[in-house]
Amino acid sequence: MSAQPEQHNTSDNTARGNHPREMTIVINARERTVTDKELTFEQLVAMAYPSAPTGENVMFTISFRRGHGNKPEGSLLTGETVKIKDGMVFVVSATDKS
Repeated sequence: MSAQPEQHNTSDNTARGNHPREMTIVINARERTVTDKELTFEQLVAMAYPSAPTGENVMFTISFRRGHGNKPEGSLLTGETVKIKDGMVFVVSATDKS
């Protein structure tokens, strides 16, 4: 029996009567279903770490692969967004600069 991917309605498309396209992405080896065409650095961190580590020295890094043709792989910085493609893979890491 396979686990169902967690669903995250990150868009307000449903409220407007549109039927958003569901896409499955992988964040830290866990499948997630999203409906937004783009996600922010902050949204990805929140999905990866619902109870994010805190502290003045905690930083997050995000890398991705299997993205759109013009940028199939790369990294995201705080405040940046990335276009989502079904099957994209994200690695979100927390580090403590001490």
